[in-house]
Amino acid sequence: MAKIRLGANYVRLWTAATVSNLGDGVTLAALPLLAASLTRSPTSIAAVSLAGTLPWLFFALIGGALADRLDRKRTMALVDAFRMVAMAVLAVLVLTDTATLVLIAVVAFALGTSETLFDNAAQAILPSVVAVEALEVANGRLQAVEVVTNQFVGPPLGAFVFAAAAAAPFFLDAASFGLAALAILGLRGSFRPVREFDGEGSRPTIRADIAEGLRWLRRHHLLRNLAIVLALLNLFDAGVFAVLVLYALEVLGLSQQGYGLLLTAGGVGAFAGSLLARWLSSRVGPGTVLIIAVFGLGIATLVPGIWASPIVTGISLAAIGALAVAWNVVTVSLRQAIIPDAILGRVNSAYRLVGWGTMPLGALLGGVLARTFGLRAPFLIGGAVQIALGFVIIPWVNNRTIATARAEAAMP
Repeated sequence: MAKIRLGANYVRLWTAATVSNLGDGVTLAALPLLAASLTRSPTSIAAVSLAGTLPWLFFALIGGALADRLDRKRTMALVDAFRMVAMAVLAVLVLTDTATLVLIAVVAFALGTSETLFDNAAQAILPSVVAVEALEVANGRLQAVEVVTNQFVGPPLGAFVFAAAAAAPFFLDAASFGLAALAILGLRGSFRPVREFDGEGSRPTIRADIAEGLRWLRRHHLLRNLAIVLALLNLFDAGVFAVLVLYALEVLGLSQQGYGLLLTAGGVGAFAGSLLARWLSSRVGPGTVLIIAVFGLGIATLVPGIWASPIVTGISLAAIGALAVAWNVVTVSLRQAIIPDAILGRVNSAYRLVGWGTMPLGALLGGVLARTFGLRAPFLIGGAVQIALGFVIIPWVNNRTIATARAEAAMP
């Protein structure tokens, strides 16, 4: 396999991802612990997760339209600057002992809103940074660094720092966003998408832009189907992770530091998945990887509901991390390869609206199931549904349908 060179701009993008994801990993553990220090109500804690994911329902399409209008580099840098301020505000609230669940939810909503714009721009910018044949390698390395920092290094660091000084993790995350913004500004060149209205013609409205992206996704059978599968996966995954902190503290009997270490298990698996995804895809085919991922996610989600053990739960989280990252590497690279650059942000946002829009409902569902049937219920129900989904998707998500979609995209 020939060595693929990614270039200096990719190194800058990778550096920004490293720094900001380390801060995010710290907050990933610290924010649920902060909420759990104020209440032990599953629905109240799930409400914080709900607030962080709800913007994908409200603003995903707008974020995608803006990503196809604005210089993507500047957009990403400005969003990181805003996130720096938001995290600094939360840190001050914690430091002054004035943080409440409502204020935490407001900050989570602000961060989620900014993420809708940042993530759309970040996925849309990559095909302008590396060649098409390098997309799986580039995405795999971005996923790898995200995993190491966001799930492996960050969570235990966040849990330990939170136990020592509750405000410190949020100050650290604020600093990480500031440094990431500087790294992004170092990208060379302009990353404003080329649109048909540039130079001549009237500029279409945001509404027209959004409608074009929705129509494109609706007409593309494979991507539409993948978005629907992702929606169902995220519905139940969000329910599980919304109550995971309570499951760890109350069912598994872990300490705050133990919860942070538990999250690293997912990071270990996800790191392995980021390294193996391209290799596995080249040998068994991307469609097979996706089918394996759905079945595996169902089994790994089901197990902690049956067997409440820290070691078993850690193994399950590692499997979930590996399979989720493999899914992401394959599907993100596929979208970047077959969606035209001029509408990449809008189609991505439509895809993520469908695929991620179920997460707020999932977080709420997880809280309700845990309160009504116990903390094991989200694992049991979510795992069973995901396993059933694996059987359903085989006819329309496979190597043949993916090869056909790539061939059609390559046609003039």
